Amino acid sequence: PRMNRLRSRFFSPALATFVILAFYLGVVFVQGDFDPMVFVRIGEKYQTEDALDPEGYDGQFVYFIAMDMKPERVADMLDVPAYRYQRILMPLIARIFSFGNTAAIPWVLIGIGIISHLLGVSLVAQLLEARGANRWYALVYGLWVGFLLAVRLDLPEPLAFFFVAAGIVAGRQRPFFQWALFGVAVFTKEVVLLFVVGKLIHDVLQKNWAGAAGLVMFSITPFLVFQVWIFQQFGAFGISSGGAMATGFEWIPFMGWFRIGPFSWLYFAVYGLIVVPFFYLPALWSLRKTIPRLLRSPRPETTMLLMNAVVIPFLPFSTVRETGGLFRFGCGLILAFLLFASAENQKKALRYSPLWLSLSAIIINA
Repeated sequence: PRMNRLRSRFFSPALATFVILAFYLGVVFVQGDFDPMVFVRIGEKYQTEDALDPEGYDGQFVYFIAMDMKPERVADMLDVPAYRYQRILMPLIARIFSFGNTAAIPWVLIGIGIISHLLGVSLVAQLLEARGANRWYALVYGLWVGFLLAVRLDLPEPLAFFFVAAGIVAGRQRPFFQWALFGVAVFTKEVVLLFVVGKLIHDVLQKNWAGAAGLVMFSITPFLVFQVWIFQQFGAFGISSGGAMATGFEWIPFMGWFRIGPFSWLYFAVYGLIVVPFFYLPALWSLRKTIPRLLRSPRPETTMLLMNAVVIPFLPFSTVRETGGLFRFGCGLILAFLLFASAENQKKALRYSPLWLSLSAIIINA
């Protein structure tokens, strides 16, 4: 029995994720001539001769900030300085663990992505088990295309949602640790505020005023203070709907998708095969399940899923039209969905959740 328990612990969702992730990243590394900068993907706009892509991708901004953290110097390397700089934690960690050797920063960024994602998968498996669900559903989180893309391109999602999962694990027994972990997560990527606000709504509905005050004081206020500092440095607040050429959140549901039509109705129809079944329908299901539960002692998982689902129909056109941005935004929905479905014993929803992994094949071309 003891050997079976050890074997069960060893053969885990985190290990399965590691095997697949290592193979995928290994292929990318070989194709990139063993250069760690292949994961950064710097564009011509910011780095000339050795450009891997004309525009590059968002991981380059994490890299630039890690290379030179002084706002006045790095600003010229960022498309929207305030927006990029507010995600300060991943560059800061990369800077610290490079020990002053800037040549090591690309390697450290890769390590941060891999390690934080595997820890996140392990925590999600633990959360699922604690709620009576099969821990292997954590593979939906581990192999979700948004997370795979983030690890491949040195993006902050794996680190941000690791902190969210760690905060949820801390839970009721260690509220201060939850507040602190949520607060740290916000400095990694601001979208995790949806989880923080979801927990805040739960505490208010439950009249847990101490919990609500703790979230405001330790999870939200430091980030708001940082926003004031960012405004002083860059002349703008960091919170917005995206980087360069970003559009605002839509007022009409699903308009981010409908706006594609006038440009190409064929692309609109084909793209609908992604955005409708994998984003809009799960969001609508989530709203149908969570809103009625607000009237009777909702769980934290309920309000967290509600917050992550309610924004999906109103996503900006600039997010919806770009698959990478859409997939990365879906990371929060995936986590919240799995936790809610397991907590509420929604077995059918859990059984259908692996369908999300059918999109993972798209990562091959990333």
